[in-house]
Amino acid sequence: MRVMLVGAGGVGTAVTRIAARRPFFEAMVVADYDPARAEAAVAAVAAVGDDRFLAERVDAGDEAAVAALLARHGCDVLLNATDPRFVMPLFRAARKAGAAYLDMAMSLSRQHPGRPYEECGVKLGDEQFALAGEWEQAGALALVGMGVEPGLSDVFARYAADELFDEIDEVGIRDGANLTVDGYDFAPSFSIWTTIEECLNPPVVYEKGRGWFTTEPFSEPEVFDFPEGIGPVECVNVEHEEVLLVPRWVDARRVTFKYGLGREFIETLKTLHLLGLDSTAPVAVPGPDGPVAVSPRDVVAASLPDPATLGERMHGKTCAGTWVRGTKDGRPREVYLYHVVDNQWSMKEYGCQAVVWQTAVNPVVALELLATDAWSGSGVLGPEAFPARPFLDLLTEYGSPWGLREQ
Repeated sequence: MRVMLVGAGGVGTAVTRIAARRPFFEAMVVADYDPARAEAAVAAVAAVGDDRFLAERVDAGDEAAVAALLARHGCDVLLNATDPRFVMPLFRAARKAGAAYLDMAMSLSRQHPGRPYEECGVKLGDEQFALAGEWEQAGALALVGMGVEPGLSDVFARYAADELFDEIDEVGIRDGANLTVDGYDFAPSFSIWTTIEECLNPPVVYEKGRGWFTTEPFSEPEVFDFPEGIGPVECVNVEHEEVLLVPRWVDARRVTFKYGLGREFIETLKTLHLLGLDSTAPVAVPGPDGPVAVSPRDVVAASLPDPATLGERMHGKTCAGTWVRGTKDGRPREVYLYHVVDNQWSMKEYGCQAVVWQTAVNPVVALELLATDAWSGSGVLGPEAFPARPFLDLLTEYGSPWGLREQ
């Protein structure tokens, strides 16, 4: 397998360090708009003697350039590690070049123009699923939403449906952490651009018979007790891909996603919204040579520390998981399937902070399953479309086991 990784930020760099320990691929081209980032990611693995990695420069928004780079290096698959703004150009470029495609977040949503907190407008992934027939007809695969959330959380949903339940009442993704960052009052552990997007958009809920609908941001707060010492964390509804993916392949009466953000974090996001600093529309800002058009959200992102650089200052654990309730053999059952990463461990083992490492390990596992034909298919498919057990077994083999807690 020959892979082109687009995006050499925190998650992309973690992908290279994880993949370097596995033999399933022949080459990985690491491409980024900033050649220094791509070169740094490659240099880190080259230093330990791995010559399968090559750095290139590419603009992720330039479909023709991405397709040409895929063809020039004979890549079989494009792994997208950029932010969601670049999903569609990379998705189309992979199809144009005849390569498979894999991402960790799906095409962006647009809220309903008149009833944003009741009805869906354009949903996450709609643009990709609209082209599913084209991929299927070509016998090509686009594996979408294959990070940790979405990704591993969806694999857990499929595992629960196949092996733990006869009927499922609710699949609820629950994400929480007890991470702290020394020296910062506000320092998100993941891309603030993406965090603003998913947290301030209307959250989506799925109910069988009603379909997908929306609520207000941060709605339906609940306290969820996370395992391995993290403890109780207040979680709220957030827009996320699992709610759009799980019902396509898993029969459940209700699907939700709730994120443990914390009251202070929520208030900060609300303030950004009140000030218009969450906007992606460019505004004119005075510059030395005249007005410059900049996006307020990009300014916020540029003002905060790069999450990939925070590992040495971070302490604690992050937990991604899927809570499922239903029946088995006629009896009620409730479980929480989860994956916990300790920042001290991920920094020691890989030099990557816990959140980006946890996100990155899952697409590498998926690539290995595709390379060995343990997973195969065509069309635009989510993780739920594939058998869960091979993935969970291989994740454990990578040295990062998952857990199951009866509730």
